[in-house]
Amino acid sequence: MTLTSAAPVPDDIDPREPAAALMRDLRTGSAGLGEREAARRLELYGPNELPQRRGRRWWVSLGKQFTHPLALLLWLAAVLALVSGSTSLGIAVFVVIVLNAVLAFWQESQAEHAVEALGRFLPQQVWVVRDGHRTRVPVRELVRGDLLVVEEGERVPADARLVDGAVEVDMSALTGESNPVPRSASAADDADRTLDSPVLVFSGTVCTGGEGRAVVHGTGVHTELGRIAALSQRVRQDESPLERQVRRVAWLIAAVAVGAGVAFLPLGLVAGLSLGAAFLFAIGLLVANVPEGLLPTITLALAVGVRSMARRGAVVKRLSAVETLGSTTVVCTDKTGTLTANSMRVVEASADSPELGEVLAWCSTAELGEHEAGDPMEIALLRYAESAGTALPPDRREAGRRVLNAFDPRRKMMSTVDQIGGALRVHVKGAPEAVLPRCGSTVDVQDRVDEWTGRGLRVLAVACRDWDGPRLPSQEEAEQGLRFVGLVGLLDPPRPEVSAAVGVVHAAGIRVHVITGDNGRTAGEIAREVGIGADRVVDGTAVDAMSDAELDALLAAPGEIVFARATPEMKLRIADALRHNGETVAMTGDGVNDAPALRRADIGVAMGRGGTDVAREAATLVLTDDNFATIAAGIEEGRRVFDNVRKFVLYIFAHAVPEIVPFLLFALSGGLIPLPLTVLQILAIDLGTETLPALALGREPAEPGLMSRRPRPRTEGVITRRLLARAWGLLGVVSAVLVTAGFFAVLLAAGWHPGDPVGEGTPLHHAYLQATTVTFAGIVACQVGTAFAARTEWASLRSVGVFSNRLLLGGILFELVFTAALVSVPPLQDVFGTAALSPWMLAMLVPFPVVVWGADELLRYRRRRRDQSRRAAFPGS
Repeated sequence: MTLTSAAPVPDDIDPREPAAALMRDLRTGSAGLGEREAARRLELYGPNELPQRRGRRWWVSLGKQFTHPLALLLWLAAVLALVSGSTSLGIAVFVVIVLNAVLAFWQESQAEHAVEALGRFLPQQVWVVRDGHRTRVPVRELVRGDLLVVEEGERVPADARLVDGAVEVDMSALTGESNPVPRSASAADDADRTLDSPVLVFSGTVCTGGEGRAVVHGTGVHTELGRIAALSQRVRQDESPLERQVRRVAWLIAAVAVGAGVAFLPLGLVAGLSLGAAFLFAIGLLVANVPEGLLPTITLALAVGVRSMARRGAVVKRLSAVETLGSTTVVCTDKTGTLTANSMRVVEASADSPELGEVLAWCSTAELGEHEAGDPMEIALLRYAESAGTALPPDRREAGRRVLNAFDPRRKMMSTVDQIGGALRVHVKGAPEAVLPRCGSTVDVQDRVDEWTGRGLRVLAVACRDWDGPRLPSQEEAEQGLRFVGLVGLLDPPRPEVSAAVGVVHAAGIRVHVITGDNGRTAGEIAREVGIGADRVVDGTAVDAMSDAELDALLAAPGEIVFARATPEMKLRIADALRHNGETVAMTGDGVNDAPALRRADIGVAMGRGGTDVAREAATLVLTDDNFATIAAGIEEGRRVFDNVRKFVLYIFAHAVPEIVPFLLFALSGGLIPLPLTVLQILAIDLGTETLPALALGREPAEPGLMSRRPRPRTEGVITRRLLARAWGLLGVVSAVLVTAGFFAVLLAAGWHPGDPVGEGTPLHHAYLQATTVTFAGIVACQVGTAFAARTEWASLRSVGVFSNRLLLGGILFELVFTAALVSVPPLQDVFGTAALSPWMLAMLVPFPVVVWGADELLRYRRRRRDQSRRAAFPGS
């Protein structure tokens, strides 16, 4: 009958109860719902779609760039400039703030849309039975109680219980299983998990064979797919290690700058500075302490890394993911489609006789040829049969078929009755434990079954018998009195390049855990075959029984683990436990079930070809070639990018000292020493001369031994004490001494004495302009030496090649031309307070780069000698 009206459907329905009881509870019948009742339920329960998370508005993202700690410092400097009457300086600083904010905003990674992708994962229309008629309706209008038509090739649009027919369903998107699973309305439901129920089909899965009808019991957020979407929404994605470190450093710089200003402002007043001069001093300290080019340079360097990774087959959706992948300590990888090719093949056969191939060719529903179709396992069996000399065209097979007894999970076998010539023959294949007891003689077969199963192979027993009865046999009759033909062992083979990639990852000190929905034996064998330790194989039920502390301890122990029969919640727990243990986690996956864990991991890695839209949108890195080897390349690229970030951070930080020292001399002398550097000249250095060389340092090639290092600790930042000691204590101090000496050399040569006026209209004014210009140009010259010194941390410049980084040479050329323009072009001289230099002043600047680079080269030489001595004294250390 057709249901036309009913009371509200109860919420606590058990979909695994008998079909008749379920349909009664859902208040529906064999003719489906009536259109009016369906419309009423749609109004009552809402459409069959997943809720979409509201993305962050663009103006919120832009606003964050104006409230970054470094931006706040510049805001303070601009306000101080305006208060002190330096309107042009305040405007200049404000322009810098805007440029920085806009650049960072446009370089941000694109917003993620995992939940929207889940919605797109569903089909747009579906066949249902309403008012007794088969009709096509939009998926969003599907309601509980609808009678759904499930057909081969169709994606299931809601959670439903089969009430008629039998189908095969590809569940890999939800469970990770590599083979389609049977579902039958008449099956006995004794599964431990709802996902394994033989009578249920789930939203987002695909029907690969058969036909049936199912009553819908869950739509929208009340489906298994909706539950995973809810998990993805609840999972908060933390900042990357680089983002945390940059923010921490920014606050540190802000604290140092404000602290210096607060401490030295009264000191300047006590020393005799006017209030206006004291404000100018405070502004100078703030601007000198803020590396204006740091954030844009890091952003652009990461963008370069993104393009480099894209050329190697990895698309990065979040700029900081480049560095995060480089800091990875643990990779959690799926098996099917990631380690393996997701195409089964026969690797063992106990008989090479043509009969084995013949039985496999007849006992099949798959097709080879230009348009392959069917179960991957059956396709593999047909390929084996073909290689064994039995090529059976599908039309001939169908013409000779008299009976098909499809595979049933309870029987664990499949059989066909086929007419070959003038006789009937029964062909059977299935699980050894089901087929062998029905055969006459199977001596020593079980030992081989145990051996192959122990190697992780999927083992099938093959048998046949002749049938000469007066009628076609029933299923039970056909599958008795069989003659054993042989065994076949199948394996989803690993990708050929994965073993080498795993070796590279291991050499980098990174562990690899396998987390799969597949069988533990199979996953363990694949893991061992590609070089993953697989010291332990842990079933999902065992993980579910563990407390958080027990799981933490399991993952903290040495070795690598295969987690089998994994659920989405289990993947999340594993990711959380690893992060709790201080690991930086890269999680790979390709299915809907992987989405929450991909979002929770430090970096989610999705498959671009075989993966679902859901996984691709939830991940921060997408492998366009679905190749695990690309992960190893990505780790190398990430480490290179991180090293290069450190190189240009060293380069940028080294100039803080020569920029701050002039203001300290001015303040501590109470104005007796004129200001050796102006605020606008600092901005010209930080945003003009240093930017291109810093970017060029971001393109340095990987140093030797990059992938032989152990991962750096999660707590180790971009900026370390060693880096600060090298930047401020060596390169900065040497540069400050040189430029200060140049400043005084010019003034003293002009007859200056402390306290002499140098303002506009005084006799020493031009000499003062030349002296500040020497300070400015001297810092630029020191930048050149710092750039060459920053190219390596330990190796000599000669070992990497003086001219090997052509971009750096181009950047240095630009900063020299830019500096020459500011020094010699009259309009720019008026803006930046510079003056043309005499030949002897220019000659004084020439050795500056060599002195700065030479001091650092000497330090690195001493470090190399010390390390060589240590290795000689303690071999293997």
